[in-house]
Amino acid sequence: MTGTMHRAHILIVDDEPNLRRTLALILRKAGHRTTDVASGAAALRVLDDEEVLDLVFLDLRMPEMSGMELLARVRERRPQVPVLILTGHASLDTAIEAVRQGARDYLMKPLDPPQIVTRVGELLEETRQPQRQREIVGEIQSLLAELQGVGAEAPGAGTPAPADADRTLRRGPFTLDLRARQATLHGRALDIAPTAFDYLATLMRHAPEPVPYRQLVREAQGYEVTANEARDMARWHIHQLRKAIAAVAEEAAAAGAQEADAAREYVVTKRGVGYFFVG
Repeated sequence: MTGTMHRAHILIVDDEPNLRRTLALILRKAGHRTTDVASGAAALRVLDDEEVLDLVFLDLRMPEMSGMELLARVRERRPQVPVLILTGHASLDTAIEAVRQGARDYLMKPLDPPQIVTRVGELLEETRQPQRQREIVGEIQSLLAELQGVGAEAPGAGTPAPADADRTLRRGPFTLDLRARQATLHGRALDIAPTAFDYLATLMRHAPEPVPYRQLVREAQGYEVTANEARDMARWHIHQLRKAIAAVAEEAAAAGAQEADAAREYVVTKRGVGYFFVG
């Protein structure tokens, strides 16, 4: 998680009392304020009554009003508030569809406290950080990379390793700041979710070797699942990643950036195995 821990107000919507209590305890120990409710109707009342709401945890399987229906209501009332889906393996397909409908990510049951705290911190940080700030960071990183290249070519420059050499990951036109969790392509910021960032970092670390589905999900999300489950989990995040890459590549090509190719595919599927990165 980047930045300083922000005390957020988090709404938990789940009809399982034990899960609500456990999740609320995890989040309060991390410094957040929580409100937990057992139904969609109660959640809507919170959305109407509470002026400040920073994040919503939402279970998909609830009586009366389904999680998908409530997600649509949340998106209507509070479009800027990120929604995290809680799901089990049986509801994985529905969780992926929820992400398509506007949820920011999903977490698998049973709950893993460190992962919950980390993901919440990442989403809160991403939500607070405006797009322009991400673009500026990307431009600065690109300029620094160019300056480092000029310095390396200068006579007698030498090649001392920078103090934070492990912070930056570069492959071709991509640069990842692993500490700030920022990604750029051709010096332009990639607007990707935290999970998509982790997928890209994993693929870049292993490039050009293919990363099997299970290994990719394990390293990017921390889940141990079957190959079929991993394939389904990875598919949506890779789709989002490719979409963001294509948008920036088109923008860079239109602006005349050198070597920018809007049609180039950087994340490639190895059928029946997984994915690999081509820089």
